[in-house]
Amino acid sequence: MIPIRTADEISRIRESGRIVAGALDLAGSIVRPGVTTAEIEREIAAYVRDHGATPEFEGYRGYPAAICASVNEEVVHGIPGKRTLREGDIVGIDVGVRKGGYVADGARTFPIGGVTEAARRLLSVTEDALRAGLSMVRRGARLTDVSHGVQVVVERAGFSVVRDLAGHGVGTALHEEPEIPNFGDPGRGPVLETGMVLAIEPMVNEGGPAVRTLSDGWTVVTADRTLSAHFEHTVAVGSDGPDILTVAAGTGR
Repeated sequence: MIPIRTADEISRIRESGRIVAGALDLAGSIVRPGVTTAEIEREIAAYVRDHGATPEFEGYRGYPAAICASVNEEVVHGIPGKRTLREGDIVGIDVGVRKGGYVADGARTFPIGGVTEAARRLLSVTEDALRAGLSMVRRGARLTDVSHGVQVVVERAGFSVVRDLAGHGVGTALHEEPEIPNFGDPGRGPVLETGMVLAIEPMVNEGGPAVRTLSDGWTVVTADRTLSAHFEHTVAVGSDGPDILTVAAGTGR
């Protein structure tokens, strides 16, 4: 069953979401050539705790870090460590925050210095796909309307959506019902109702859609080792449309 959140609960998720947005803004200010993913992890974990919250990923099903930092061919769940970012890389930063018992989840992929035109286009298309999915979040829509909206943008651009991973509901737990694939025919699945809270997260590959998991048990990479990008927002189904919760107060971003 998909939880229906009260206005008070959504307000609490929004509070966590604003910390997510702030953490991702911080990530954008510190990613540059020469920085290790471990340094990004330390800065963001400190930021989250300084705001009276906890990094939700830390210890989740045994995950060993506070954030995910996925570089180039890494799709998601990259474990921060000694890897040093280089000019031309892209890095996806995924942050989950719990405050007052409520969770929000968000991600952005950043270019490191000057990147290829293909990489820049991949990031742009993935962000456009997220916006397309978000635009379908409204009372009375079907869940796969969101999925289809993402898929159309990605495939029209000549890229691939990852089919082995999906978005999810979020609220009092990091992963709740429903699972939200990034592909599919429209008009299927549960009807969206006011108060549902969803984490929509297109994962888009430059090459084919196939992925595999590395021996660390977490890091998912593209099977053909082409680039991958990931953007994510937590959004509530509002009475008049999407209510994006992972944005800084007053910015809409």
